Amino acid sequence: MTTDPGAWNRLVDRRGSNRGDARRDALLQAFDELLREQSLDQVNVADISERAGVTRSAFYFYFENKPIAVMALMQDLYDAAADANELLVKAEGEPEARIRTAITLLFDSVDASPHTYRALLEARASSPAVREMWDAGRAEFAGVIAGMIETERAAGRAVEGPPAAALASVLLDLNDHAVERHSLGSGPPRTEHIDAITYLWLHALYAPGSTA
Repeated sequence: MTTDPGAWNRLVDRRGSNRGDARRDALLQAFDELLREQSLDQVNVADISERAGVTRSAFYFYFENKPIAVMALMQDLYDAAADANELLVKAEGEPEARIRTAITLLFDSVDASPHTYRALLEARASSPAVREMWDAGRAEFAGVIAGMIETERAAGRAVEGPPAAALASVLLDLNDHAVERHSLGSGPPRTEHIDAITYLWLHALYAPGSTA
């Protein structure tokens, strides 16, 4: 979860940026198909390689292990998170519409591939490397959001409150927990979940009843 796509590819691919490589694409497609049928723990590298029609060593040519390969599968989720982050940071238009659109983008990305997100949760729980990558990306996103909060406060649009860095981190924690529960099929219905998160972001930044 880094805002530099090149850095993302260097983190997840042993050979640097390889998107578009036919063997790599075949491995990720096979991995994705198997994750629709099994948990991350149940899938093994031999099965991925066999379904992709390549040797087992080909998997390790590109990826250090299964958890890192999961991060490669999460590129679309990363892109959605980056788009949502950019939408929030631009601070253009009505706050409620902007926040709601950003939150909806996150839910859409999980709904497009819930099995991949569930695999990410497994990978994050089992792999220190994945946790480190995730935490570093989250910290980077939080820093950008904190800068937006400070800018909005300085312009008189956002209300004063907790330190911007702390508030940004907590609001992103809220997003993470919400999409995690949603991917697991728990929590309120999707529409109500988005409504509630939008309400909390809006009121945390702009105060109750604010539309500017």
